[in-house]
Amino acid sequence: MSRDRAIDALRAYAIGGVVLGHWLVTGLVLASDGGLSQASPLTALPDLAPVTWVLQTLGLFFFTAGFGSARSLARHRGGPGWLARRLRRLLLPALALLGAGAAMLLAATVAGIPDDTLAVALRLAVSPLWFLLPLLLFVATTGPLRAAVARWGVVRCVAPAVAVVAAADLAVRLLPTGTGLPPVTVLAAWAVPYLLGLAHAEGRLAGGRVAGALAAGGAVTLAALLALGYPVSAVGVPGAGVSNLNPPSLLAVALAVTQVGVGLLARPALERLLARPLPGRAVTEVNRNAVRIYLWHQPVLVAVTALVARGGVALPGLHTAPDSPGWVLARCCWLPLFAAVLVTLVRAGRRSGWRRPGGGGAAGRSAECVPSAAQVYDDRRSGPPDFRR
Repeated sequence: MSRDRAIDALRAYAIGGVVLGHWLVTGLVLASDGGLSQASPLTALPDLAPVTWVLQTLGLFFFTAGFGSARSLARHRGGPGWLARRLRRLLLPALALLGAGAAMLLAATVAGIPDDTLAVALRLAVSPLWFLLPLLLFVATTGPLRAAVARWGVVRCVAPAVAVVAAADLAVRLLPTGTGLPPVTVLAAWAVPYLLGLAHAEGRLAGGRVAGALAAGGAVTLAALLALGYPVSAVGVPGAGVSNLNPPSLLAVALAVTQVGVGLLARPALERLLARPLPGRAVTEVNRNAVRIYLWHQPVLVAVTALVARGGVALPGLHTAPDSPGWVLARCCWLPLFAAVLVTLVRAGRRSGWRRPGGGGAAGRSAECVPSAAQVYDDRRSGPPDFRR
């Protein structure tokens, strides 16, 4: 089964959007005692909220996950080892992050890092792991979900999930503030793009007409929800009463559908772009290391900020309050450093990563267990270099 390079490009964009978005909206302010506290530029600069529509790419994340899981399941015909391999390739990097993070926190405590900084570091390091719950469940139920899409069609399968999210949104607005609701929308909302990915893998979303309908329908729904008073930001804003992401709202679902439609419309352009050597290699590397990129990008942000803060000087865009356009510009200047550290860490992780028994030489290197965030393809390569994120 040949690789779908356009899906590879969408997956790389999804991972890049998550990383860049977090690095831009996570301000770490240096206090007088040397501790770091978290702040967001979206609080002081609400006009930046529409930018989150481009950088909040979790919908594409789960769409490519659904596509890849369906392709892989079809390739292996649902053999008994398929699910175990998929889950292992997802869980092992997460366990590695937890182990390394625990060691780093212990070392930081011994070194006298302030408690505020440790609390922020722990929160930001662990927060990306939330995606494990829905993704593990979706991967485990790929077979039944794929059969349901084949039998009833994607619209009938998606409709109940959308209804659950709509009911939760209504409850949030009608119930007293502070009323706890079960986190059902975390599953329902991200099931929508996952099911679209399953459908696309079966050829049910082929053609510009379907892609255009998804993009236009999602965009119209976005506009209607904004008119109804939904927050403009696609991510949470500290101090805001309602978030579109925690828990995911109808706006998050509409944004995901819009991104999927636009991504499918861009397929010809993406294929032409990836035919060039440099973009093709870049997308391949992001795909191959996607889980490590996703899991380690927040610890890198905290580590770089905390280490530089040891000098006792608050540097613009790194330790200062994110309350002006100047902070955003200064933060952009720090992004290459974050990226360089992340690339170094990811490459080091690959060199020390798990290999199959007898995995010496080139064969062992090609079989390295580097999971994908979407768990899209199996670990055997065919055609262009394999993606794993």
